[in-house]
Amino acid sequence: MSVTPEGCAGTINAADEILGPSLAAGRGGDAAILFKDQTITFDDLDAAANRFGNALKPYLGKGDRALLVLKDSPDFVGAFLGIMRIGAVAVPISTRLTAEDLAFVLIDSGAKVLLVDDDFLPQYRRAIEINGRRPDLVAVRGGEIEGARKLEDVLAGAATDRPAVTTVAGDPAFWLYSSGTTGRPKGAIHVHGNLSTGDRFLEIFGFGPGQRVFSSSKLFFAYALGHVLLGGLRSGSTIILFDGWPDGEAIADMVERYRPTIMASVPAFYRLLLRDALAEQPCFKGVRRYISAGEALPESLYSRWLEATGVPITEGIGATETIWLMVGGTPTAHKPGATGKPFPYCEAKLLDLDDRPVTSPEEPGVLWVRMNSLCRGYWQQPQKTAAAFRDGWYRTGDVFVVDRDGWWFHQGRADDLLKISGQWVSPSEIEECAVTVRGVAEAIVVGAQDEDGLVRLTLFLVAPGEDPDALYQKVQDKLLGTLSKYKCPRRIVFMEAIPRTATGKARRFQLRNWISKNLMPRLLRHIGLDPAMVEKEAPQLFRHMQSKCAMCDSHDNCAAALDEDADFEVFSEFCPNASEFVTLRRGLADTAGRSAPAG
Repeated sequence: MSVTPEGCAGTINAADEILGPSLAAGRGGDAAILFKDQTITFDDLDAAANRFGNALKPYLGKGDRALLVLKDSPDFVGAFLGIMRIGAVAVPISTRLTAEDLAFVLIDSGAKVLLVDDDFLPQYRRAIEINGRRPDLVAVRGGEIEGARKLEDVLAGAATDRPAVTTVAGDPAFWLYSSGTTGRPKGAIHVHGNLSTGDRFLEIFGFGPGQRVFSSSKLFFAYALGHVLLGGLRSGSTIILFDGWPDGEAIADMVERYRPTIMASVPAFYRLLLRDALAEQPCFKGVRRYISAGEALPESLYSRWLEATGVPITEGIGATETIWLMVGGTPTAHKPGATGKPFPYCEAKLLDLDDRPVTSPEEPGVLWVRMNSLCRGYWQQPQKTAAAFRDGWYRTGDVFVVDRDGWWFHQGRADDLLKISGQWVSPSEIEECAVTVRGVAEAIVVGAQDEDGLVRLTLFLVAPGEDPDALYQKVQDKLLGTLSKYKCPRRIVFMEAIPRTATGKARRFQLRNWISKNLMPRLLRHIGLDPAMVEKEAPQLFRHMQSKCAMCDSHDNCAAALDEDADFEVFSEFCPNASEFVTLRRGLADTAGRSAPAG
């Protein structure tokens, strides 16, 4: 349920909820964090939280916000806990946030304190140029900037005694901003009484003393923050921190070095480890639990991972608004291809797009959940809060179908469902079919209106080292042989990589924008070539050009040049297809271009 301060009583502090169980059980000397060559105990972490809290207390009152633009590190954890311990609000920020979004968050949050790693000072400087707002304290970790203090100087001499601040269950403890991929980031407000919800999850997955927990996702991501930092520490597990941006080799080295027993990641990263043949290393066979969230886990990926490691991946789905996973499998009960079932701490229901209860198996519906870890709503966003939260329930926007055995299958986001020929189509069904074709590494389906106002499907594929022409036909044959005809995309585009957010989710909106702004047909017509004829006479080259166009950052330049009726030479200055245009004009002009109108 959505929690309000008025509805919560009793003294409670989130930092104590996280560290308290191990300290009370006499395990203060146990390892809480492994980081590079450091071992930080629960006693050390408790002292660090107090040090950060006391050092920042002159700048922060109860409810004041402090932004953390920090790499994953013991300092991140100490600052996060210390800020909550003094009743202020810890706000971890994605280190991949643009300067424009950081400028927005600085104003939106009204943050009085900013803790920032020196690597991210350029974003901060640019953000200040954009909005002119500086927090009361800017503390830089590992560097210097005019008008800021070194973090080590701020901490110098700070007491390690517990700050004398009282908080209650309904007081704000931390915020998490959404990634902002479809608009400005939204600040989800979480309170001190939220954390115990996940205890049942921790029990089910075997978190506890002696376990080592590692996530390839970063701590600003709700998935990692909740299940690794908050859950791992609360359970008495040891969490493994990595301060770099994850890549396959780096994560493999971490697994080899620290030997985690529980690992949390996202489908895109599991796929990367398989692609680079890293998952076959012996160290990955030593992990006891693999957890996946962030996006649906394709059954083919599940099978390939199980074959490589001998250990299944357990899938789940959560949200920034819930912290904990809502629906998922368990180590003893999971079904390949299915997300799972609602966890015991989560009430779940499905409503159709008209908010009517779904009553039949296999009928799609939007997931609504009610659980004690729900955020209080969005900071200064009353309309969006009212739209998402209703009578203690949260509308997730995720679409599921439930089979006759009670297994829940994720169908994508409600905003991503597409109506084709009068029938609803789930992109995930098409994507799952496409990735079963050998050579296809990733598949994303989006829909966009054509010139006639009808929604058409486009399938974007990543297939490293494959012949696009040969694979194109194989994918088409697979789709037509498996799915209803109306579900089969009319267009297939090969890309080098799917654009993704910092948390690994596909940027579908960016792909939709590419479809709507796809200027290559207009460019072909501009130089006197009929796009349909080019695709017929030179299909491989046509699709190669499409792929480059999909990755191009110069759409605006192309559009401006077309609007100005620029000569071809203008495009050659920035267009990635310039050399192909030359080839086409020379080789196909006689056969393909004479009937096409110029301009």
